[in-house]
Amino acid sequence: MDARLPKPASDATLRRAAALDALDSVLPYDRREVLAKILTDDDVETLRHLATEGMGDNSLRALASDLGYLEAWCLAATKSPLPWPAPEALLLKFVAHHLWDFSKRDTDAAHGMPGDVTATLKAADVLRADGPHAPSTVRRRLSSWSTLTRWRGLRGNFAAPGLRSALKLAVRASARPRGRKSKRAVTADILSALLIACAGEKLVDVRDRALLLTAFASGGRRRSEISSLRVEQLVEEQPVPADPKNPDGEKLPCLKIRLGRSKTTEADSDDFVLLVGRPVVALSAWLERAAIADGAVFRGIDRWGNLERRAVTPQSVNLILKRRIAEAGLDPTLFSAHGLRSGFLTETARRGIPLTEAMQQSQHRSIQQASRYYNDAERQLGRAARLIT
Repeated sequence: MDARLPKPASDATLRRAAALDALDSVLPYDRREVLAKILTDDDVETLRHLATEGMGDNSLRALASDLGYLEAWCLAATKSPLPWPAPEALLLKFVAHHLWDFSKRDTDAAHGMPGDVTATLKAADVLRADGPHAPSTVRRRLSSWSTLTRWRGLRGNFAAPGLRSALKLAVRASARPRGRKSKRAVTADILSALLIACAGEKLVDVRDRALLLTAFASGGRRRSEISSLRVEQLVEEQPVPADPKNPDGEKLPCLKIRLGRSKTTEADSDDFVLLVGRPVVALSAWLERAAIADGAVFRGIDRWGNLERRAVTPQSVNLILKRRIAEAGLDPTLFSAHGLRSGFLTETARRGIPLTEAMQQSQHRSIQQASRYYNDAERQLGRAARLIT
């Protein structure tokens, strides 16, 4: 057989691929093929169990991705499958391979992840980053590792003082600045440029206007929340005053969005956000134009302009934003869908809206996280950086 041809899948791999097909709504097809080659039968059974337990799609997708990476890394680094539970020494090795110091690497080639391990992981298409990982990524994978250990009825060493100390020191030594999901925020001026870019009357223009306005004005909803939004979550409310100080003045349409399950809420929660004014008009126009009375709110549109039944994916939300960014004459590499979320909070800070009021709409649970956008906006508008201009 020609060595250049891909090896035929083993019976075990085919069996795992078939089992992962049950998670087709969570795992993209190409990732299922990769995971089937990496995961063990027990791993696949654990993921299927978590799915039946009602774990959210995003959480399950992250766990599956992290589990696949951990299995591949352990096999490359130790030549053995991932043990359950993992000994503390293996956890420390994981930290050492993923958090390291560039300056130390210049004088010590053995520092950080070995070259052969890096090459193996890249060949398996599970490693894309060059250099040390982001501390947040390492912490998330350790957290996933701990969660999966508990779900197997085992106790791990994730709270060991040695691991916590090593992680703290490694984060400090790696000196990798925290990166933002979107380099630039989609503030009101950027949003205006995007709306001009989709000002036409084609079906795709009507959809994109509604999508962008809804995502921004509802508090900067996550792309997964926008892609999974359903008509059943929309509740028409009585019109509200355009000026809260003048209750008898002009009225604006108002719509309630029940959030259901999200990153910070449960499926049976009563959490909601409001849309008022222009976003309601845009969303209503889209639903009427597309004749959508139930099911997914935002749906795919094929190249010929025909509406599809399927909902847009979270990745599609990101691509829609980037396409409109390019059409507005801006650099798509500087923006992502998360820029709508950061942009909402940045804009509320610029307009002097209290943080607590903004958080009611954004549904941030952490004041520390939400306040970062406020602090950034205040520093840009403040006098301290303008002593010499």
